[in-house]
Amino acid sequence: MLQVSHLNQYYSGSHILRDLSLDAPIGKVTTLLGRNGVGKTTLLKCLMGLVPSRTGSIGFDGADLTRAPSHQRVKAGIGYVPQGREIFPRLTVLENLQMGLATRPRGTPIPERIFEMFPVLAQMLKRRGGDLSGGQQQQLAIGRALAAGPRLLILDEPTEGIQPSIIKDIERAIRTLAAEGNMAILLVEQYYDFAESLADQYLVMERGEIIKRGAGADMAKDGVKALLAV
Repeated sequence: MLQVSHLNQYYSGSHILRDLSLDAPIGKVTTLLGRNGVGKTTLLKCLMGLVPSRTGSIGFDGADLTRAPSHQRVKAGIGYVPQGREIFPRLTVLENLQMGLATRPRGTPIPERIFEMFPVLAQMLKRRGGDLSGGQQQQLAIGRALAAGPRLLILDEPTEGIQPSIIKDIERAIRTLAAEGNMAILLVEQYYDFAESLADQYLVMERGEIIKRGAGADMAKDGVKALLAV
C-alpha cells in the first residue's frame, strides 16, 4: 500500500532523513520506533506533504505521491493523526468529525463505526473539542482521520499523555482496523509494550535511518527495547 524509497530530507543543511526506505502493507500494522529527535515526525510530515522531501519517492496504492500536495494525499486515501492530536478546540465534536469528511461528497454521513469504536464521541457530539480530556481528544483525532475512509492510517504517538484505560480503547480500535484487512496502518510509537502488542512488522529508526527491521513477533528476541533505551 505504502512504498517509501531512498527518502532524503534536510533542515538548514542538517541531513535529517538518510536514504530511508520502508513498506507498509495492507492489513498489517507497521510500527516505527525510535528515541526523540531521530526524525520520525519529519518522516510522517514528508509522507503527508507537509514537508517536501529532497530526494526519493513516495508511492501509495500504485500512484506516485512524492510531489503531491497534502490535500491530494488525503483524497487518495491517507489518514493522519498528528502528534499532539491537533483537533479544533473551538469546534464541537460533531464539527471536528465533519472536517474529516472534507474530501468526501457533500452530505456524506459520519461512519457509524467511529462511534462503535469510541462511544464517548457519540455522547459528546455537541461539546467543544477543547473541553474534552486528552484521551477523548485523541479518540476524536483518530475518528476524524477515519471519517474519510482511508486506506492508510498514520498515527504519530497516539498514547502520548493518555490514561491507560483509553490506551486500551485505542489498542482495540487499531487491532480491529488491521483485522478487517482493507487498511494499512503505520504506527509511530515510543511506548514499547503498546507497539509490541500491535506490530505485525517493526522498524527502528536512529539518526534518520532505519537501523533494524523485522517481524513484530520477534521484537523481544531482536532486542528492540534495548535500542530505545536512553
